[in-house]
Amino acid sequence: MRAVAKTQYFTATTIDGYIADENHSLQWLFDVEGGDAPGASFAAFFAEVGAMAMGATTYEWVLEHERLLDDPDKWRNFYGDTPAWVFTHRSLPAIPGADIAFVRDDVGPVHNAMTGAAAAKNIWLVGGGELVGQFADRGLLDEILLGVAPVTLGRGAPLLPRRLDAKRLELVDVGREGQFVQLRYRVRR
Repeated sequence: MRAVAKTQYFTATTIDGYIADENHSLQWLFDVEGGDAPGASFAAFFAEVGAMAMGATTYEWVLEHERLLDDPDKWRNFYGDTPAWVFTHRSLPAIPGADIAFVRDDVGPVHNAMTGAAAAKNIWLVGGGELVGQFADRGLLDEILLGVAPVTLGRGAPLLPRRLDAKRLELVDVGREGQFVQLRYRVRR
């Protein structure tokens, strides 16, 4: 019997808690040995994902960095047919053939749609931190899965620009994958 589907924030972060530099770049991640290729932990994680969400800045960075408008098949190679919701207040280009919905709505009703589309699988909140914070604010975030990289940036986009104290976070697993420390926290309601 399958466990109840979860809404999970799976991301890489620096030691000092940033997910992107001050220019919204993730290049720091790809500069870490093993940071340019998803490891076994990501493959196992993504096998359980039925829907995903990301913010506009994350989408734009992936779009540009991977040149997805020039080679839209890369999206399918990365994410298969997994439906994605991009939260944005501006017009963004769609990737041909990708199942992407651009939304301006509150995360609550969109989460309901994502849950239906995920068909009992998990929902992946790709980022950024502010979007994930909105899910946390609404009580819709179940887990935070972090790959902590041996990098400090000093400034940039914070991991999660919200206060979640120790009463709300329970450490449930610690591991290592190459240069990354893997942390899994359950978010208590």
